[in-house]
Amino acid sequence: MIIRYPPASAFRPNGLGTVCLSCFLQGARPVSWSVRRNFSRTSNVQAALTGTMPRLRAGYFSANSLLEKARSNAKRGNLTSVIPEGSSIAAENEASKLPASSGASAPPPTSTQDLPHRRRQAARKAVAGADLVLPQNSSSTLSETAAQAPSNSIRRLIPVLLSLSKPRLSVLVVLTACASYSLYPVPELLLPSATDTPSLSPLTLLFLTTGTTLCAASANAFNMLYEPKWDAMMSRTRNRPLVRGLISTRGAALFAILAGLGGVTALYYGVNPTVSFLGALNIVLYAGLYTPLKRVSVVNTWVGAIVGGIPPLMGWTAAAGQSATHGDWKELLLGEHNIGGWLLASLLFAWQFPHFMSLSWSIREEYKNAGYKMLCWTNPARNGRVALRYSILFFPICIGLCYYGVTEWTFAATSLPVNIWLVKEAVRFWKLEGHKGSARGLFWASVWHLPVVMILAMVEKKGMWQRVWRAAMGEPDLDEEDWLEEDEEDAVLSAKEGKVKPEVRAAVIALPSR
Repeated sequence: MIIRYPPASAFRPNGLGTVCLSCFLQGARPVSWSVRRNFSRTSNVQAALTGTMPRLRAGYFSANSLLEKARSNAKRGNLTSVIPEGSSIAAENEASKLPASSGASAPPPTSTQDLPHRRRQAARKAVAGADLVLPQNSSSTLSETAAQAPSNSIRRLIPVLLSLSKPRLSVLVVLTACASYSLYPVPELLLPSATDTPSLSPLTLLFLTTGTTLCAASANAFNMLYEPKWDAMMSRTRNRPLVRGLISTRGAALFAILAGLGGVTALYYGVNPTVSFLGALNIVLYAGLYTPLKRVSVVNTWVGAIVGGIPPLMGWTAAAGQSATHGDWKELLLGEHNIGGWLLASLLFAWQFPHFMSLSWSIREEYKNAGYKMLCWTNPARNGRVALRYSILFFPICIGLCYYGVTEWTFAATSLPVNIWLVKEAVRFWKLEGHKGSARGLFWASVWHLPVVMILAMVEKKGMWQRVWRAAMGEPDLDEEDWLEEDEEDAVLSAKEGKVKPEVRAAVIALPSR
């Protein structure tokens, strides 16, 4: 409606040019169609007013006079004083002052969001938001819990320290190390005479779990110490304890140092020095190389994948150290029987890419605004290719675990469906570059893929079910004397074939037969 202020000018002959036909009809009493038809010309309207046309009701324009007064008084900060009691505007003003708990029904305020095109825009944004795949952040949840507790209390300190350690990531690191520890092929593991033969020690497993947890907590705390400024720019990390000031920088640094020293010491004395070195290396790589490299180059993703692949190698090395001859790092890491540990490390290394590429895609704009160099926004096409490339690697890795005697050959068949599922989602993610829910599909496929593959590998560990069958059926196994007899027979056979020195050969042949 077009109205010239003040509204009273509408009643003057020269003021009707500012009133449109629709508004004029709403404010007048019903008139005949012949009169309405002539309203298109100003002269006819003026004639109607002076002659047969009824005059406009002044009450129709009363609201506009109120608005005019409100505008003039708003500059002086006295908006509500010009609104008379009993008017509709005063009623809305009073209703807006009611508390939310009063239950009084108030008319909804006029908003552009109520317009149809605004609703359509909101619906499109909701559909676009469905691509978000991030689960609830555990560190943020712990920070919320800590913020509600009294300051300088143990109720605040414990959740803050747990939040600094990134509990979900630390648990994943420990589980991969323990799974690799259990997959090490130790003979006679399930026999009653297992105490007389090399076996996996529960005490060693306890030290491995404790030390790995402390090393992971230390690396994560150092990570948060380095980047609170940029954590505040991202919705996923803005509730971390250092960002919210729930703990001082000095306190967080002290926790990171003590956790690192405790973890490395537990691994050194409770497991072996090689595992302790790997734990310290993981802290240095994650906190000293990966974290600052995030703002420099996309290579940071590959460094982070190496960090994720070290814990399975730690678990394998911890188990290998219990039956090693010398126990040095060359034997534990480069021995011919330790290829399985490197295969498990490569499995975790490859898994990082489909998981992180899909996860980072949903917050690519936040990574960009915070200055983190990630493929999800620097090169989305390559981001999808990398996720697909490393998803395909699971097929040869699973076959390699079977070939080198870590699992039975049936593992290659049972792991095939979940590997195909991951590759299928990775292909979709690559083609659509994360859109249309492809990032969400790949993310959840990766979340389920890792535990399923690890559980299948442990269930189908090489020789485990044969030993279980023999123990259940009561079939006899080779005891220590049988092992000695076989060793003597092998020695005699080697001596006869000339595979040993002459003096040793003469002594072996002279052994009395049993």
